[in-house]
Amino acid sequence: MDAKNREHFRALLTERLENLIREAESGVGELVSEKENLPDSIDLATHESDRDFSLRMKDRERKLIYKIRKALVKIDEDEYGECEVCGEEISIGRLMARPVTTHCIDCKTEAEQQERVRGI
Repeated sequence: MDAKNREHFRALLTERLENLIREAESGVGELVSEKENLPDSIDLATHESDRDFSLRMKDRERKLIYKIRKALVKIDEDEYGECEVCGEEISIGRLMARPVTTHCIDCKTEAEQQERVRGI
């Protein structure tokens, strides 16, 4: 990958990382606030369901932050855009669609087919 593309992806990933961290910091208070006294069991169930959903989303964001940091390290080490399976270059189009990807489209397709066969 050339230097221009590397810098483009560094800026893209850095901006996304900063936004995720800012959102995470602002949303922590919602999850640690005291449980409301909800007299109705349906209201309580809805509240718990909403909280569970929020926790799942925060976990996904945490995992994405990890992947972005890993991608930024790969950019620093001049390994960004290389498939971790076959070593071939990942297409720019694929990286634009999913900047944290670590597999070329062929290896990702193969892995997904293997997962379906194994029933994962």
